[in-house]
Amino acid sequence: MMIYKIFLADEWSALEATGETLGAPIDLADGYVHISTGAQVSETVFKYFYKKESLRILALDADTLGKALKWEPSRGGDLFPHLYRALRMEDVVWCKPLPLVGDAHVFPQGVL
Repeated sequence: MMIYKIFLADEWSALEATGETLGAPIDLADGYVHISTGAQVSETVFKYFYKKESLRILALDADTLGKALKWEPSRGGDLFPHLYRALRMEDVVWCKPLPLVGDAHVFPQGVL
């Protein structure tokens, strides 16, 4: 199952440069890397990244993240994937731009 992480361009660049990250400031504050399913990711982008440019969407294979991936209740009681270890470059299946067109971000085909 593919799950998704949203990063600002500089956060993605830092992951590329170092090979791993503990995530964005919200991830550091909460102690885990916030991830979303395809059904959750558009609401995540709307809630936390509304009208932000230079976003990147990373696809991760949930089956390869091991026991460090926990499914925990969050928004509206939905179970969200949370990664309790550093996110590594080898975890990333692909990374694509998430362009802003007008007031909405355009997701790659097959994500939503």
